[in-house]
Amino acid sequence: MLLERTYETALVQDALHAAADGRSSLLLFAGPLGIGRSAWLRALPEHFDGQDVCVMRANAAVMEQEFVFGVVRQLFDSLPLAASGEDAADSPLGEDALIEYLLPAGAEDPAEPLDAVLPDLREMLARHGRERPLLILVDDLQWADAWSLRCLAYLAGRPQGMRAVLVCTLRDGDARAGHPLVREVTDAATQVMRPAPLSPAATGQLVREQFGERGEEEFVRACRRASGGNPVFLRSLLSALDAAGLRPTAEHAGTAGTLRPASLRERLAGCLRAQTRPVRDLSAAIATLGDRGSPGLAARLAGLDAIGASGALRVLHRLGLLVADGVPGFVHPVVQDAAEAAMTMAERGSWHERAAVLLHEAGHSAEEVAAQLTAAATPGNGWSAAVLRTAADAALRRGAPRQAARFLRRALLDSPEQGEDRARLLIDLAAAENAYDTAACERHTAQAMALLETPHDRAVAALRISPGFLSTLSPSAADILRQAAAGLGAADRLAGSARGLALRLEARLGHSARQDPSELARAVRWLRERPEEPAVSTGAERELLAVAVHAATLSGRLPAYEAARQAERILERVPAAGPGSPSVLPLLAPVFTGADQVDTLAGWLAAREQHRRRDGDGPEPLVQVELAMVLLARGRLAHAREHAERAFEHAAGHSPDGAATAVAVLAAVALEARDAVLGERVLADAGGQRAAGNLVSTTMLRLTEAQVEAQRGELDRALDTVLACGRQLEASGWRNPVLFPWRPWAIRLLHRRGDLDTARALAEEEYAQARIWGAPVAIGRAQRLRGRLRGDSEGTALLRDAVDVLRGSANELELARALRALARAGLDGPEARDLLRESAALAMACGVPWKTEWDRPGQPRLAGTPSEPSLTPTESRVAALAGSGLTNQEIAAELGVGSRVVEKHLTNSYRKLGISGRPQLKAILGGAGKVSAGS
Repeated sequence: MLLERTYETALVQDALHAAADGRSSLLLFAGPLGIGRSAWLRALPEHFDGQDVCVMRANAAVMEQEFVFGVVRQLFDSLPLAASGEDAADSPLGEDALIEYLLPAGAEDPAEPLDAVLPDLREMLARHGRERPLLILVDDLQWADAWSLRCLAYLAGRPQGMRAVLVCTLRDGDARAGHPLVREVTDAATQVMRPAPLSPAATGQLVREQFGERGEEEFVRACRRASGGNPVFLRSLLSALDAAGLRPTAEHAGTAGTLRPASLRERLAGCLRAQTRPVRDLSAAIATLGDRGSPGLAARLAGLDAIGASGALRVLHRLGLLVADGVPGFVHPVVQDAAEAAMTMAERGSWHERAAVLLHEAGHSAEEVAAQLTAAATPGNGWSAAVLRTAADAALRRGAPRQAARFLRRALLDSPEQGEDRARLLIDLAAAENAYDTAACERHTAQAMALLETPHDRAVAALRISPGFLSTLSPSAADILRQAAAGLGAADRLAGSARGLALRLEARLGHSARQDPSELARAVRWLRERPEEPAVSTGAERELLAVAVHAATLSGRLPAYEAARQAERILERVPAAGPGSPSVLPLLAPVFTGADQVDTLAGWLAAREQHRRRDGDGPEPLVQVELAMVLLARGRLAHAREHAERAFEHAAGHSPDGAATAVAVLAAVALEARDAVLGERVLADAGGQRAAGNLVSTTMLRLTEAQVEAQRGELDRALDTVLACGRQLEASGWRNPVLFPWRPWAIRLLHRRGDLDTARALAEEEYAQARIWGAPVAIGRAQRLRGRLRGDSEGTALLRDAVDVLRGSANELELARALRALARAGLDGPEARDLLRESAALAMACGVPWKTEWDRPGQPRLAGTPSEPSLTPTESRVAALAGSGLTNQEIAAELGVGSRVVEKHLTNSYRKLGISGRPQLKAILGGAGKVSAGS
């Protein structure tokens, strides 16, 4: 079905009425490629069914331009039998014989007798027109043979008495559209029709026809924007989207602008191949330069002067292939593909080579030049290697390691097979690959080390393998580090930069063995038995100490306060305003959070974020993860989740190690919040994190898996999963009760199964380990678990001790749990109500809706205690801010939302809490004092 072409059809109808009265006319339907000229002309006769009209039609084609009178013969061949028979002709020969006589098929040069026979042809048509008006349709006039064009021009110039309407279509921009004979026909047109692109309404109708359902508004807008309203472009895109199994929803709107249908590409490529050489060259130049081109640059690359380039641009625009007149940018990526498909591989490489030289001479950026060099078919020039390395550095700075590696691989093709220059390239390539392909990184590092002559240079190359401490080194990478360390020698025998390299190699090797209990024990001994404080004056010394403190923290065998003190000594020497993320930060964050002492780290992170905002930089993914860890250690789960999700979104697809850390934090949030829905989402998003060799993320994901299993009622399976985690952690020597809370989860599951003896035994183990580590949150949580499992007066005493200990902890959520447990331990009256109010206020400030844990069946709720809120994290956060005294406008500014959104969340919170407004909300929160949701 043709859409929005009723105006053009009505013009033809009016012309036919005029022809019936003896006024013949020529109508020209012109437009760019794909606007629907041929489709409209094919459908045109259907609109005149039942009318007394004689239709004659012909389709011109490129391949038939040498066929003498091809178009005219098609017109007469299309006549209905009744009109072309002998009864309709006055000639005694019959019409077929007359056509053969006038237009002999085998004529070598029919131009000479043409002037003599044209009047006879006109008379023949006039004779048909006497019976009923003629509708003569010629598609793609620009491709008609020259002899037919002369006939059509003759007829168009003598319309009197013909009773005919000649309708021709013409493709704008086609080279032959300017042929003198074509122009002679088109200049005689009484009406030129130029159809407009399809409207949004028509686009929506085509979407509905293609998919069988109404398209969402955003999807329809995207399709029209991508196609420019061109019917052929639009139908091709819709067919490709449908074939890909996508539905017309907003979710898939972005795909419309990037999809490149093969059928459309081939059609466009054919169109470009048929153009003149200047047009082909300019389209090739635009395709080569991409969106970095300018009219002058594209013209220079195509070898065209200003006049030639202007004419070629005008042709491409009239063909409907450019975004705007005079702008060297294609309307859709599929046009770029078509322009490239119109070239051979050799031609494409040659274009890129010339573009690289042109951009280099014009002073364009190294990355722009490098992009052309990587696509060139021949070796680079003398300056290419330097440009490629500069471009790789720029790509790394903007977080594009794959692009950087692509540039460096191209530079390797032009470098000698031996020597220091090649080694440097290999080292740079390994550094880029380290972000996404560790195997390639190790391979290229080993190749570089084999080309380097000194132990110092080999050590520098080896250290490029692991610039951070998030990843797990493979055995081959560890071997490379060991070889470099052996060649360099012991650090205590070296000085200067060599000593620094040796210390860093020692640190990396020590960190690579962090799952070895003997290595963890060695780190603890090193920290305890040193006669003097470990040095922190150089980066290498800080790195070595950070690895040792981190290892001791994992083991839980060094007092928490001592681990935090050493971490503070390191962080004091690391400027928050420095460029790049400090390599030791991933090592220090678990130390501070595991030791339940996060104020120093929180202050450093806040200062770093402030410096970055002042410098106009965006959020730093690693810092976002560390902020999430600090908030998690404080029990502020809603805020921790926001930061962790932000870090994961940035790291996904760019930094597998960063993504693994963010996943571990998100899993911890799901566990602490008892949020099985978030847990399932984390497991779905985690991808291959469990197979990546990172025991931290693997452990947290397996515990999350157990939480989901328990939620489904699979208690035995969940318990097996938790205990398997515990065995793996114990085997690795990782016994820190804060970082790896597997026993509390096992205890909960055992309690639900009714196995109290095993649960109590595990609680005693947890308490013993917590006492060794000494962090308040670990001791307080263990005491709460022991008290809940006893249930007698001694249990109440344990719960009181848990509350006392946790008042010295940074974790407000653990304190809230202990307060709640104590209030339910058989207490009644004002004390119980005060404990519950304080507990509810703390939980609300943490953004965690209470969920019932271990409530004894049939246990009555204490009279006068508030109902447990079932608030969403956002509602809890808004309520906490309101309870702290902020106005709706201030809360909206804090959260970056509108005041009406704040009002809606407060209304929901009041309803769920069973209160009428802010005064009662402040009373509920009074037990915890003024709450700051931003902390």
